[in-house]
Amino acid sequence: MNPITLIIIYFTILMGPAITMSSSNLLLMWVGLEVSLLAIVPLLTNKKTPRSTEAATKYFLTQATASMIMLLAIILNYKQSGMWMFQQQTNSMLLNMTLISLAMKLGLAPFHYWLPEVTQGVPMHIGLILLTWQKIAPLSILYQIYQLLNPTITTILAITSVFIGAWGGLNQTQTRKIMAYSSIAHMGWMVAILPYNPNLTLLNLAIYILLTIPMFISLMTNSATTINSFSLAWNKTPMILTMASIILLSMGGLPPLTGFLPKWAIISELLKNDCSILPTLMAIMALLNLFFYTRLIYSVSLTMFPTNNNSKMTSHHTNLKYNPILPTLTVLSTLTLPLSSQLMT
Repeated sequence: MNPITLIIIYFTILMGPAITMSSSNLLLMWVGLEVSLLAIVPLLTNKKTPRSTEAATKYFLTQATASMIMLLAIILNYKQSGMWMFQQQTNSMLLNMTLISLAMKLGLAPFHYWLPEVTQGVPMHIGLILLTWQKIAPLSILYQIYQLLNPTITTILAITSVFIGAWGGLNQTQTRKIMAYSSIAHMGWMVAILPYNPNLTLLNLAIYILLTIPMFISLMTNSATTINSFSLAWNKTPMILTMASIILLSMGGLPPLTGFLPKWAIISELLKNDCSILPTLMAIMALLNLFFYTRLIYSVSLTMFPTNNNSKMTSHHTNLKYNPILPTLTVLSTLTLPLSSQLMT
């Protein structure tokens, strides 16, 4: 693709969520969502393969349907109240329509079916954008209207997402699908705490992005699309595999790593609000997530698969491009738990 075209597309992708986050007008928020949707579709179809075309079609149809539902809710709200913002007296049906449309955009269960398939069908760096940057705009809208949302529906979406994210990733062998189901589970945690303390949703989102970026960089460095191909990289980039293993444990929420902080904070906040069953179920499902992360670590770091290489260690004579951002992100994504008191305030 033409470099100037690529610059324009990436700039538009950056601008979409920025427009949404900086707007208090629902129509402008919707415009921001549409801008980022239309900008990312050319990137999805950049490689002319049937898989990428299928992924782009699924993504576009799902997102366009969600946008249509949200626009309908916005127009009906304007017709009823004459305002471009939801109010306390807004019809609950319109708020529920908006919540469902944003759940579709985020890939929350039971509207999650498109997310693993689309992530699997696109290149790694586009999958990274889908699972991180594209989540910011819908979550920013939920953050602005959280007081008006139905807590029963948000709880159902949250617990379903945590369950699907845990069970769906169990028997996956594709690394991108594992990351997609991990994203569904993390989104479930974010939505679970939204009615009680939306600031924890933002904290969870920031830490989730901080964990996902170095994990994808590790996978992209080794072009590891499957567990098997990732496990063959032990003699080329042993340090990257070590860092990836620690990041995976942090994603599973294992103390004393950074990933434990949002889970600890969310469970504490839910218990303060007299919710005991929800955090118990979520903690049990977090163990399933930790299991398939640990299985990935076992396959990659603790086993030696058959290899065609005569030389056992080739890391000393492979000329891989040094990535200065990976060590920094690894430190941030694993060792910031002592700063929890500062982050919580």
